[in-house]
Amino acid sequence: MTSLITYALLVSADLATVQQFSRALRELSISPVICQEATGSIRLVKERKFDAVFIDLELGAKAGEILDFVRLSSSNQTAVTFGIAGSDANATAVFRKRTGFLFERPLSMQSIRNTLKPAYGLILREGRRYFRCPVAIPVSILREGRQEIRCSSVNISEAGMAVVASTSIPLNPGEEVRVQFSLPNRKVPYLAESRVCWWKEGRLGVRFTALTVECKYELQNWLSEKREEMLPEFVARKFREEGAPLPPPRLLHTP
Repeated sequence: MTSLITYALLVSADLATVQQFSRALRELSISPVICQEATGSIRLVKERKFDAVFIDLELGAKAGEILDFVRLSSSNQTAVTFGIAGSDANATAVFRKRTGFLFERPLSMQSIRNTLKPAYGLILREGRRYFRCPVAIPVSILREGRQEIRCSSVNISEAGMAVVASTSIPLNPGEEVRVQFSLPNRKVPYLAESRVCWWKEGRLGVRFTALTVECKYELQNWLSEKREEMLPEFVARKFREEGAPLPPPRLLHTP
């Protein structure tokens, strides 16, 4: 089983801070992307999806600019945000109100772990929102008054799926279709109103535009189970050994 990997942006110009956080994040199978200055970190926020963002307040006013870009980013606005306290007490107090978590200085591996533990479930949950689970299941694409297209899925997420079609008939991006499938070990059949996002040489991506509450519930649960299966055993064991409950991997329903 492939280890679950989530991604975090770590912005700090202090080498010791970078080393401590990199080690603590990798212990939880979180891959840090390190940036030492504001311009580069803002570019990364625009270009990539992160499940968590760590900002060193020693960057001064630039720390607030980075957080603003995160909050305005279409792909990162829901990322779990962390501040790393700086020497300016007033700036730290302001930042405390704007981020989910704050690491106090002086830093230690234990203090970093203690703050990360209660936040870990939130980071996993954020990753689940964009998680694409590899799975091969039969899929039928239905179009009004046209021949059914039989496909096999490549992956599926809460938002849609990628499939390989058994026919060379092209579909146009933006075309409205219905997608019919069933998840492994699930009884609920799916008939999802969808939109074609892309088509290339027999492969296509569709985005779900309408799912029943029951189907959405089942899909979220199924994806959560798959994410849970990918949680590295050494991470689960670490939480058990330290006496902390394993962060809940499931989010059964979102309004």
